[in-house]
Amino acid sequence: MSVLVFVDHQNGKASKASLEAVGYAKKVADQLGTDLAAISYAGINADGGIGAYGANRLHVASNVSVPDSGQLAKAVEAAASAEGADVVIFSHDDLGKAVAPRVAVRLKAGLVTGVTSMPGDGLEVTKNVFSGKAKAMVSYKTDKKVISILPNAFGMMPNETTTEVKEFSPEVGSAGITVKEVNTTASDGEIPLPEADLVVSAGRGMKGPEHWGIIEDLAKELGAATACSRPVSDIGWRPHHEHVGQTGVAIRPTLYIAVGISGAIQHLAGVNGSKVIVVVNKDPEAPFFKAADYGIVGDAFEVVPKLTAALKSFKANH
Repeated sequence: MSVLVFVDHQNGKASKASLEAVGYAKKVADQLGTDLAAISYAGINADGGIGAYGANRLHVASNVSVPDSGQLAKAVEAAASAEGADVVIFSHDDLGKAVAPRVAVRLKAGLVTGVTSMPGDGLEVTKNVFSGKAKAMVSYKTDKKVISILPNAFGMMPNETTTEVKEFSPEVGSAGITVKEVNTTASDGEIPLPEADLVVSAGRGMKGPEHWGIIEDLAKELGAATACSRPVSDIGWRPHHEHVGQTGVAIRPTLYIAVGISGAIQHLAGVNGSKVIVVVNKDPEAPFFKAADYGIVGDAFEVVPKLTAALKSFKANH
């Protein structure tokens, strides 16, 4: 018996969300007194970096070359069978959301998604419900269990080990998708939003796309990613991949700075997992202030440049 974790990769390296899942899975394996195996697909370089996070073995489905959720579900099922794994762990990212439910059906396993806690007795876990306004503690009634963990909920948990890499060719059928071209939304050196530890976001309070330079300047000084509210992306001020919220990208950064965003419940649902929220808004009654750890009531066009200048001064003197 072992614990199995699914690993996605980009440019041959395990994604940050997958490495977080591997670290989490290692803790679960230790709790159960067993070892940790991983499953990925063709294109990963060596172990993809997962050896630094505790995986003892990596099964690479050499006949799966694209992230096709149907094929990957069959590959994960095959690896779980080979390992005798009763616990299968995913990241609750886009690919994990597509593959985990399929694997749960194939294994006749209980599935809990978006987990935010280490398992308790009997692998009882906690997840957010009601758009993050409450937490639910969930217990499994099945022998086999599938867990998907919320990205950025646990942080990186290094655990250096040697990973044995095994290629195999499970019966997966034909791919249901064909990848013709890959266009990344992030520029070179830009941090993808789901992986960002620091995020500077802005809304309609910026009054137009021509004023976004002060947001980008602040983000550059912080080494942060930029984001926006839904209305801003809908009217074309910013690209859709920067939209955070219930209907956009859900994020859990260490620091989230919201400038000129009122804080509607749909927006809060996608960012309320942030460890520290800073709100800048000239309206003292803006709902976002109720969710903020720190708030500045003031004009963004005065406050944000002063924050950027203060950061530059601080960095110059330290």
